[in-house]
Amino acid sequence: MLPRRLFFLSAAILCVSAEYTLAPALQAAQDSASANTTATDAPTTDAQNLTDVATIVRTVTLVDQKSGVPANDTPPGLPQAPTMLTVLDGEIMVSAVDVSNSTDAGPRRRAASDYELLFNGTEANDTAIHGTAYLTYTLVSNASYAQGLDECEAFCENTEGCVFLNLYYEFNNELLDFVFPQNSNLRCVLYGDVHTAAEKATQQPSEATNIQHSSGYASALKEPTVPEGYELVFGPISAANNAPGYMGYAFLSKYNPSACAKLCNERGPDASGGACKYFNIWRALVFGLPTTYVCAMYSIPTDVSTALNAGQGPLAVTRSRGYARISYIADGGFEAYSCPDGADFCFAETAPGWNGTSAPGGYFDATIFHYSSYAHTGAGVALLGCAFGSDGQMGTLTATGPLRGLKPGRSYAVQFFYASTYSGADLEKNAFVEVWWNGALAGSVPVGFSPWAYFAVSVVAVGGGNDVLQLKGGGAPAYSFIDDVYLFLL
Repeated sequence: MLPRRLFFLSAAILCVSAEYTLAPALQAAQDSASANTTATDAPTTDAQNLTDVATIVRTVTLVDQKSGVPANDTPPGLPQAPTMLTVLDGEIMVSAVDVSNSTDAGPRRRAASDYELLFNGTEANDTAIHGTAYLTYTLVSNASYAQGLDECEAFCENTEGCVFLNLYYEFNNELLDFVFPQNSNLRCVLYGDVHTAAEKATQQPSEATNIQHSSGYASALKEPTVPEGYELVFGPISAANNAPGYMGYAFLSKYNPSACAKLCNERGPDASGGACKYFNIWRALVFGLPTTYVCAMYSIPTDVSTALNAGQGPLAVTRSRGYARISYIADGGFEAYSCPDGADFCFAETAPGWNGTSAPGGYFDATIFHYSSYAHTGAGVALLGCAFGSDGQMGTLTATGPLRGLKPGRSYAVQFFYASTYSGADLEKNAFVEVWWNGALAGSVPVGFSPWAYFAVSVVAVGGGNDVLQLKGGGAPAYSFIDDVYLFLL
């Protein structure tokens, strides 16, 4: 009697010989032994789709995001201006779009000693700052300039993102003197970026009014809040990423990582790279003056090693930070599984973070392969369907690694790539993949023959380490390969 493994190998060969050359385990073993390769349907990736630096630089010169108090009749003490999307992928917005993120943290308090006088105003023919990242303004006591400054600093302390204040008298403005309840002509204007006297407006707001003593005070730049669902990779430095997997860019009205994260989360998937997994936010200085805030998005995470773009011509990159989206599942690329002695082919039912099981009567119906010709990226990939072709049972792949830090009641996205082309269009017509979450069907990949394609489904966590993710499918010779599995917070 043949040993059990040899029996299944023999059965596999007999079973599949009339339909396709060899089952995945046998084909890969044969090709590995002969040093040849055979791909399931190797994807054409955008790995060399690098950051379009030239377009970003060109567009920076076309935008004007500088402002001050919006209009003379704007009342004081309004909530700060939201973060607005001003440019998306080279298209300047006709009307800016609010991309503020409601999960931003509250104000961070700072001491009055943190404020530094950057420039003093003049007693006549002075003007106010006209710069980027305007937040809001109020009227403070004009009993004395010193008292007004104390109140203005306190107002900045309690305004999220405030790093600069412009304090000035505005005379001959009836609204300030008599209409607004503060009855004061001492304006306290707040910004989310530091400005200089070179950024004062070129003229007074009107012929009647007269601005005097327009001074600027800056506080230390604080580390911004890390967006929920992300981790800081590097920064701040004075160079931006020039990296593969580039998906596009946006200009923001303020330096706001949470707004950039929101754009990344909502970005449509790339056909070969999938969802946005990383962003680089940086401030663009033109001739030394803040001009806009760039949010570049990527489907492939990167790090400081690709931060090589310091700027071009009059444009300089500053305050560059990189943030990677957190996947709450261990080793979704199956890369932790490797072969003994460095071999290029092996497979198993169990690998770090994953466990494959078969239905009764099945054998190796859910497996993890280390074989680059089968993978979407790298060398690791999962297979649903008997690796030897000896049965037509469905397999179940269960994530055994910790689904770390899931919050009860929050929505997450299960995302992955799948391919069902191995056996050809006719034999793969019944191929399928099901996503099961906590014992219930969460979503199904469309049935049938498919080259590498992206799929995502939303799930809700119960938290406490009690969430279970399973991927089910197969039924040889209708095989489904799965790779690059992610679990992202929505």
